[in-house]
Amino acid sequence: MGSTGVGAGQLLAISDLHIGYPENRALVEEMRPGSDEDWLLVAGDVAETVSDIRWALKTLASRFRKVVWAPGNHELWTHPKDPVTLRGTERYAHLVDVCRDLGVTTPEDPYPIWEGPGGPVAVAPLFLLYDYSFLPAGCATKEEGLAYAHGTGVVCNDEYLLHPDPYPTRDDWCRARVAQTEARLAALPADLPTVLVNHYPLDRHPTEVLWYPEFAMWCGTRLTADWHRRFRVAAMVYGHLHIPRTTWHEGIRFEEVSVGYPREWRKRPGPPGRLRRILPHTPDRGPADGPDAARTDGGRA
Repeated sequence: MGSTGVGAGQLLAISDLHIGYPENRALVEEMRPGSDEDWLLVAGDVAETVSDIRWALKTLASRFRKVVWAPGNHELWTHPKDPVTLRGTERYAHLVDVCRDLGVTTPEDPYPIWEGPGGPVAVAPLFLLYDYSFLPAGCATKEEGLAYAHGTGVVCNDEYLLHPDPYPTRDDWCRARVAQTEARLAALPADLPTVLVNHYPLDRHPTEVLWYPEFAMWCGTRLTADWHRRFRVAAMVYGHLHIPRTTWHEGIRFEEVSVGYPREWRKRPGPPGRLRRILPHTPDRGPADGPDAARTDGGRA
């Protein structure tokens, strides 16, 4: 299953592969580049176990010129079915080592420069997490937001499986990651555009169509709300919401590129697992999988 290639050299993207599902694993087995020069951006949620993450990224790295990975929340879970029981920063560091063994670029590596059609741009995989600042309406604090979410039953599994060790909280970890990443992006040449790849959107606007608005608390941070302007963003690539579509915010293109769960993509008009072309950009091209009105998994991604 390749891209809709237009000549050599495309910057392609996908996220939320969730290969624990046999149907999703089969999609990865079929994914192919459109040319020998294609890069693939993977914006998180490959799988929950290290062995599955390794298999998927190894498969893709053997086919694409370069694979760039940003972690999702599922990779960071310390899941009961995973024999790798590392938590928090130790788990993340282990996944970075796995990627480096495979030749996959991570948020800890130098940002590669895409020199193909639509370039040059710095491709920056990010690991930022969230800080509960996308609060439900009427809630003024994280504690109020979480209480409201528990009252509705829409609570992300991160609360039980994503451990921030050694940070006291996930929001503390998020703030540390934001500060580190902001400094790295600010050090890029002032005339170099960027493609930012993060599991979560950098701005809250994509969450406005959620069926369960309280789930937005686990979808990013207000600390990055101006990054698309500050860092010369040509495209912001993300996943997590399971609402594949293209939106524009303040003149900047946001691309949600998730595959999602079989129960979700079976309801969509197009075939699942199509790779989204980020560059070169065709202005009149619609999203690869078509827009969805809202997520359908109960807010537990």
